[in-house]
Amino acid sequence: MAKFKMKVLQHSLFVALFLPFSGVLCFSELSFITEPSDATFLPKRPAVLDCQAHGLPPVTIRWLKNGAKLAQSEHIQFLPNGSLYIPKIKHTEGDSDEGFYQCLSQNKYGAILSQRSRLTIASISEFVLHPVPTEVTEGSLARFSCAVTSSPPATITWELNQSPLPLRTDRITVLPNGVLQIYNVLVEDAGQYRCVATNIGSRLKSREAELTVILDVGPKPRQRPRIIAGPQNVTVSLHETVVMECVATGNPWPIISWSRADSKPIDVYNAKVLGNGNLVITDVNSKHSGVYLCRATTPRTRNYTIAAANLTVQVPPSIVERPESQTRPRAGTARFMCRAEGVPPPRIAWLKNGEEVHLNGRIKMYNSKLVINQIIPEDDAIYQCMAESEQGSVLSLARLIVVMSEDRPSAPRNIHAETISSSAILLAWERPLYNADKVIAYSIHYMKAEGLNNEEYQVVIGNDTTSYILDDLEPARNYTFYIVAYMPMGASRMSDQVSQHTLEDVPLRTPELSLISQSATDIKLNWQPLPAKLSRGRLSAYRLSYRTAAYSAVTSVELPQNSTEYLLEGLQPDTIYLLRMAAATRVGWCEPSTWTSHRTPKTSSSKVPSAPTLQLEPLNCTSIVARWQTSPQSVVVRGYQLCYHEEGQPEQPIIQLQAQTYTHTISGLDPRRKYHVKILAVSQAGDGYQTDQTISTPGCVSARDQLRAAPPPPHGVTVLANNSSTVSLSWSRPAFPSGKAVSYTVRCTPVGTHNASAIRYLQTTRQSVMVQDLDPNTRYEFVVRLHADQMSSPWSSVVYYQTLPAAPRQPPAAVRVSLIEDDTALVSWRKPLEPNVVVTRYTVLYASQKAWMSGRWQILQREGTHTMALLEKLEAGNVYLVKISASNQVGDGPFSNIVELALKWGNNHRSKNPRHSDSFPDAAVLSDGVYHIDQRSMTGIIVGVSIALACIVMCALILISKGRPRKSPSPKVTAAGAAEGPHAVLSVANELQRENVEALIPMISHHFLDTKGEANMVINTAGPISSKNQSKRWLLLKREIRNPAESDAERRASLYEAGKTVLRYDEQLGSAPLPPSSREIIYGPYHSESSQASGGSRGTGDSGNYSNEETSNPSTSRSSRPGSFGSDDGAAAAELKQSFEVEMEETLRRPLHRCAPGAARRAPVSECPRPPPHTSQAVGS
Repeated sequence: MAKFKMKVLQHSLFVALFLPFSGVLCFSELSFITEPSDATFLPKRPAVLDCQAHGLPPVTIRWLKNGAKLAQSEHIQFLPNGSLYIPKIKHTEGDSDEGFYQCLSQNKYGAILSQRSRLTIASISEFVLHPVPTEVTEGSLARFSCAVTSSPPATITWELNQSPLPLRTDRITVLPNGVLQIYNVLVEDAGQYRCVATNIGSRLKSREAELTVILDVGPKPRQRPRIIAGPQNVTVSLHETVVMECVATGNPWPIISWSRADSKPIDVYNAKVLGNGNLVITDVNSKHSGVYLCRATTPRTRNYTIAAANLTVQVPPSIVERPESQTRPRAGTARFMCRAEGVPPPRIAWLKNGEEVHLNGRIKMYNSKLVINQIIPEDDAIYQCMAESEQGSVLSLARLIVVMSEDRPSAPRNIHAETISSSAILLAWERPLYNADKVIAYSIHYMKAEGLNNEEYQVVIGNDTTSYILDDLEPARNYTFYIVAYMPMGASRMSDQVSQHTLEDVPLRTPELSLISQSATDIKLNWQPLPAKLSRGRLSAYRLSYRTAAYSAVTSVELPQNSTEYLLEGLQPDTIYLLRMAAATRVGWCEPSTWTSHRTPKTSSSKVPSAPTLQLEPLNCTSIVARWQTSPQSVVVRGYQLCYHEEGQPEQPIIQLQAQTYTHTISGLDPRRKYHVKILAVSQAGDGYQTDQTISTPGCVSARDQLRAAPPPPHGVTVLANNSSTVSLSWSRPAFPSGKAVSYTVRCTPVGTHNASAIRYLQTTRQSVMVQDLDPNTRYEFVVRLHADQMSSPWSSVVYYQTLPAAPRQPPAAVRVSLIEDDTALVSWRKPLEPNVVVTRYTVLYASQKAWMSGRWQILQREGTHTMALLEKLEAGNVYLVKISASNQVGDGPFSNIVELALKWGNNHRSKNPRHSDSFPDAAVLSDGVYHIDQRSMTGIIVGVSIALACIVMCALILISKGRPRKSPSPKVTAAGAAEGPHAVLSVANELQRENVEALIPMISHHFLDTKGEANMVINTAGPISSKNQSKRWLLLKREIRNPAESDAERRASLYEAGKTVLRYDEQLGSAPLPPSSREIIYGPYHSESSQASGGSRGTGDSGNYSNEETSNPSTSRSSRPGSFGSDDGAAAAELKQSFEVEMEETLRRPLHRCAPGAARRAPVSECPRPPPHTSQAVGS
C-alpha cells in the first residue's frame, strides 16, 4: 500500500518552508551525456565502451566491471573523454573480458552510476540438437530440426549430400529457428541432410541425417487432422523474431489457421505465414504477448484439432515514476518515490552517490519508495533509483539538500493514543517545552508495529491543535506513533513513540475454496487461512453451507477457526451441489461468498481417473497459469478438460488438452476479478473426478503516474430536468493547455446506494450529456472528470439533483371491498407497488352491474394519504363493481382490476342517489359529462306536461268562444312519422319545461338503434336514454324559432318520435367512439379493463367517462350545454318540414339502419352501417 495522506495545510506549509530552495527541483549539477550500451566483439579485437558526463567541474569518471572497480592498466585504459578502451579482447577459460560494465561519474555534489552494459564475445557452441534420420512414404511430409547456442544468434542453412539445399520449390521451407520442412516428399528428396550454423564469430556443421523415401503402392485411407509439430511456449526479447511452427498431417491435407486465445487480431504488419502454416512475427513488442492457437481443419468438414502456445515478450525496465529532488531541514523526513515497469517486473534498488543505500531504522525502503527519517547533514547526497532485470537496467536520480538551522523547538511531550474503533485512533500530545511559539505545524508519523520493513505514513496538521484522529487504519493492528514539530527553518527531534491497537472487525471476505471429489458421494474442501489484512482480527469460526442445485434447502456446518479442510460425505452421485463459506471474528460474521457449483461423479463399475491436484498462479493482471499433477494410477489418461468463468458469469467453453500437458495459460481476463477454474482427466472409461479452485487476478500497473501534472477537473456542473427519468448535464472545460482530444466521464450515483451495479458511467467528447432511464423522484449525485493526453483529472465537485416525480405507472395494490352494514361497504387499498411514487389523490369508481352496462359510474375521491373509503346507500340485490386509480400533479395512473361486491336482499333502506351525488337532480345521473333521464322520470315529465297543455288548450278554446278571434303570431310546426295510433303532444310552456327539454336533447350524439332487436332504444356513447314498446310513440314539438341564425342541425334535432326518428346533435367535430357491442356488454370480460388519459377526460375501460372538473362542480356541465331553441318562425318551420320529409324519404329508400337480432351476436356494433354524421333520419319501424 503506497498511501501518503496530505491535507491542504500541508501543501501551503511546504511551500512556505521550502520555496527558497525550489531551484533544486531543476537539479542539473551532474548528469550523463552518453552511457555504455550492450555490445558484441570478436576475440583478440579492440573494444570501446563510451561514457561521457556533464556537470560542474571537475568531473571524474571511473569504471566498474560486475560491480567491482576497475584499475587502469595496459589492458584496460581510460580515455580522456571518459570512455573505456580494451586494445585486445581476452576470451580464455581463466581470463575473459565478458561481463557487465558501468561508469561512475563524480563531482563535488556527489556521484552517479550509469546503466549497465553487457560486453559479449562472439562464439558458437556445440549443437544441442542434431537432425535425426527419418523414413517417410512418398507424398507425405518430412521434418528435420537442429539447435545451437551462439552469440550473436546464428543463421541456419541446410545441406543435402554436402551441397547447399536448393530452395527454389514451395515444397521446402526453412524456418529461422533451424527447422526444415519438406511437403509432398518425392523419391529424389532422399539423401543425407545436415544443418550449418554461421555468425560473425565462426561456422559450425551438424551431424548428417538420412532421409529414406518409401514408394506409395496403394490409396491412402481417410485420416483426421493431426498436429505432429505444434507451437511451443517461447520467451523472446523486444524487437526479436519469433517462429511458431505448426505442422499437421491428414487425408486430405488439413488447412492451417491461426488465432489468439483472447480474440484479439494478429498483427498483420509484422506477422506472416511461411510454408504451409508456420507463423513468423518480426520485431515483436509487448502487444504480441499472448496465447496463440494453431488449428488444423479437414477441408469442407468440421473435423479439426488445436494446439496452443504462449508467447512472452520480455521488455527492458523503464521508470514511469521518477524521484524528485528535495530540500529538507535537519531532523525532517524525505520521501523519494520511484516506480518502474518491464517484463519480467524489474527489481528496484537505491543508490547514494553511486553506492547502494545502507538501510537501518532511520532509512527504510517500502516496496520501491525510499524514506529517510530524522535527516542529518550526512544525508545530503545524490540518490538514484535503479531498476534492473535480465533485459537491462535504467536509473533515475534526485538530490537531497539538507538545511541547517539553530534554535529548533524541543520535541512534543506526553504523547497519548486512544482507540476509537476498528479503523480509528485518537492521538493527543502537549506542546514543546522550548520555542513552542515558533512552531508552525506538527507532523504525525505512524506505522504498523508488527513485521519488518513496514511503511511509515505521515500527516501534517496546523499548530492550532494538539490532537488528531487517524481514521484509515487496518482493524486488529498495533501501530506506533511519534510526532515532530516544525518551525520555518527546521524541525524538532522526534517525540517519544507510543503504541496502540485498533479493534477487531468482521472479515473482509471469505477464503478461496478448492473442491475435489474422491468418490461419487463426497466432496473435499480445502482453503488457505485468511491473511491478517483480510481477516481483520482473530477468526473464531467458519460456516460451510451447501445444497443441491435442484432444491433450495440449505445445510450449514460450523467449523473451528484453525481448520483448513473438510470432507462432505453421504452425497448423491452425479448431482450438482452449490457450496459457499463464511468466516467470523468475535465481532460477527462476514458476508458469505457466492455459490460455487460442483458436480459429484457418476457411479461406475469401471475405474476413472482421480481428481488432479490443481495449482493456480497469476501470471499478470490479465493472465493465470494453471498447473496440475495426477497421482500414479492404473487408468490411462487420454486428455484433460479445463474450463473457467468469472464469478457470477456463465462458464466459458471447455478447453480440451492433451494427456502430456500439465500446464495451461488462461489469458484475456479482467484485473481484480475472482475466477473459478475446473479441471478433470478423461479416460476411455469416462470423465474422471473434478477439481475446482478459485483465484483472484491482481490489479494492473499503468503508466499514468508520469512526471506530468494531472489536468484540473471540470467546473460549473449544472443539471436540468427534462422529465421524470431524464436530465441534462452540462459543465465548463477547465483552462489548461492540451493539443490532443479531450473526453469526459460522467458518474451518476443514487444517493445512499450500496449496489455497485446502480452506479452508471457515461463517456462523451462534448461538454454536455443526456442521462436517461433514471428513477423518478430519486436523489442522484453527479460528478464529471476530464481525460487528456492519457491522463485523468480528479472528479469535479458533487452536484446533487432529485428527479421529478412521474405519474403512477401501477394501480393501487391489494384492493378489497368489505360489507360492514346492509347498505354500506368499506373499500381499502395499498399504495402502488413502485419505488418513490408520489400519490396526491385516489379516485374510486363504483357502480352496480346494471349501471356499469349502461356506463354509469359513481365517483369518489380521497387524498393521497388515505387508503380507504366508505361506499354508502348501496341497494340490495345488486352486484357492485369497484376499481381505483392513483394520481398526482403529473398525471393519473391506471385503474386496478375490478373487484366485485354482491349484496343480498334485505330490509336495508333503499336510497335513490348514491353518496356524494346529492347535488344531482333525482331524474338525472351525471356520467361522462352527459345527463341520462330514466324511464320513470321521463314518464312523469310527459304526464305533467300533457296535463298542462290540455289545460292551456281548454283555456284557449274558452277564450276563443267568448271573445274575438286572435291571430297567432306564428304557426306551430309538427313533424311526425307514419301515424300509428294516438300521439301524446308535448308543449313547452314555461322555463322549467324548456330547461328539461334542453337537458335531454342537446346532449345526445352519435345515436344508434338497439342491436338486440327487442325494443326501439335511443343510445348515445354513454348508454341508453329511453326505451318503450313498439306500440308506443313519443312526439316532441319544437318550440317557436326565435333565432333565425340557429343552425339547420338544431332545427332538425327538435323533431323526434320514438321508433321513428333518430335524433342527432353533432355540433363539434371528432365525436366520441361507439359503445361496445351487445356481445361485449353481455359476454365480454370486464376484469381486464384499464384506463387511459386523453385530454382532460378519462376513459374507464367501458362505456363510462368522467371529468374531474365536472364531478367537482356539476353546474359546469349544465352551463356547457347549447342555448335553448328559439320561438317558432313560419317560414323556417315550413323549410324545416320540407327538409325533414325529403330526408325521411331518402332514409326509407336506404337499407334499414339496424343489425338483425342474430347478427348482433355475430358482429360488433361498429360493423353495422351507420348514417352519415350531422343528419336527422326518420326510420319506420
